[in-house]
Amino acid sequence: MTSTVNRLEPRWPASIALLSVGGLRLILPRAFSFGPNWVLLVVVGLLVVPIVWAHYGGLDVLNRILGHLVTSIVTADMIWSLSLLITTIPDRKIAPQEMLRSAAALWIANILVFASWYWRLDAGGPREREMRGVHTDGAFLFPQMTLDRDAKRDMGEDQWSPGFIDYLFLAFNVSTAFSPSDSPILSRWAKTLVMIQALISFTTVALLAARAINIL
Repeated sequence: MTSTVNRLEPRWPASIALLSVGGLRLILPRAFSFGPNWVLLVVVGLLVVPIVWAHYGGLDVLNRILGHLVTSIVTADMIWSLSLLITTIPDRKIAPQEMLRSAAALWIANILVFASWYWRLDAGGPREREMRGVHTDGAFLFPQMTLDRDAKRDMGEDQWSPGFIDYLFLAFNVSTAFSPSDSPILSRWAKTLVMIQALISFTTVALLAARAINIL
């Protein structure tokens, strides 16, 4: 019974996050994309459908493959857009308002994209975490994991497992404070991703600040 309930647990927060990244693409100027701005949103939308179908159909391997595929596509698009934004700054061909709007959209996209990666990769992914029931080991040391058994039971956290919002909060902290805040990083792959996310965030914030004071 527990396995069935876990299998039917919704994945909509992660799907909404990736769809939101596709929506943010609509804010960017046409010069920052391969094709029309709506293409990414359509691609993500088309892939989300079989991802949800595979999840509810119990096709865990297919679900994982498609999930990694759509997240990789969104990540590549975000990095490509950021690189185009950086290269267009010296030419001054983009209006200041568009420049600031684009940098802000990419900053938000950075949070959503890496929250999706942390959620998909930590401790084998969401399905593996659900199967274990209680989250005691992973790439990130969440505060709930440091509580002793009695404290967890008293707080009602004895069956605690991280959800998408926990990884979103983690990604938000990395992009704002350039650190994981209350969740130390334990694994090397997670440290690598956090460094990449912090670098992207720092670059984007630097562009925003530089453009705001008109020094570029």
